[in-house]
Amino acid sequence: QVQLVESGGGLVQPGGSLRLSCAASGSVVSIYAMVWYRQAPGKQRDLVASITKGGTTHYADSVKGRFTISRDNAKNTMYLQMNMLKPEDTAVYYCKAEEPHGSTWGQGTQVTVSS
Repeated sequence: QVQLVESGGGLVQPGGSLRLSCAASGSVVSIYAMVWYRQAPGKQRDLVASITKGGTTHYADSVKGRFTISRDNAKNTMYLQMNMLKPEDTAVYYCKAEEPHGSTWGQGTQVTVSS
């Protein structure tokens, strides 16, 4: 019902910035929250940030003050602005749409922070 496509990942130096995008299509009216997760090699997938239909945001302590989650309802797209990036931010980043019926995952986009 809902399809998600992530983009914006890449290689960036420590202290740099990236903006990730997650474009939703299909039954977007059913989405009540969208979430960014990340998974580094050998580690579990952890929540990074979330935004509800009402605009409430949540951030993991590790990214608070550096990352900003936002949405553009007209474009059915959410964004993750990542500033002051650190090597430990290196991971595959996934977006997820929460619906009453369940959830839908995007395919993931690689973010690598390295000198």
